[in-house]
Amino acid sequence: MSDHRYNEADRAAIYRVIAERRDMRHFIPGPVDAAQLSSILEAAHHAPSVGYMQPWRFIRITDATLRLQIAALVESERQRTADALNERRDEFLRLKVEGIKECGELLVGGLMEGREQHIFGRRTLPEMDIASFGCAIQNMWLAARAEGLGLGWVSLFDPQALAQLLAMPEGSQPLAILCIGHVAQFYPRPMLELEGWRQGEPLGRLLFENAWGQRSVFTEPQ
Repeated sequence: MSDHRYNEADRAAIYRVIAERRDMRHFIPGPVDAAQLSSILEAAHHAPSVGYMQPWRFIRITDATLRLQIAALVESERQRTADALNERRDEFLRLKVEGIKECGELLVGGLMEGREQHIFGRRTLPEMDIASFGCAIQNMWLAARAEGLGLGWVSLFDPQALAQLLAMPEGSQPLAILCIGHVAQFYPRPMLELEGWRQGEPLGRLLFENAWGQRSVFTEPQ
């Protein structure tokens, strides 16, 4: 049997960038190199997609006034989310949830219009367009980390208001405000763990065998 594995150094680099990927919120103001941004967007475009529909669309925000308007939409939803959290309201408001004003590049990503025409892979699971979009963002995250840049996915916004602000066509759907830029350092662990908001679950609690809830005897590779 032929061995299609990458060499040890390449495998280590891939697993390292996966382990060190972080959803960043703290940025150092400054421009992002155009070649780096292009590479990150190309990485997104190389993502797999159901039926090869490539549902992702990205809007690069270069207008300063528009950036502030987007920040205001996020702030409004931040306050609504805080109110919905009840007893954790004040704790949530202490968290930094976005870096829209500081990041070097701001993008809005979402789903294209006309997705109902794509049936391949979506007849019983129409949400696979969102799954495909998520794959594109993960590629961006990994590419940004490899480039030494931070990327933060902001999801606190009213989708209809953001779509209207950006003149998005009917049937399209914004899913992400993406902050990309230079950082002083990457968080050693996910920020919400560091802030005590929530601790990640070990894989063993999330892996079942043959039936939901039935603990797997699979041993994780060391």
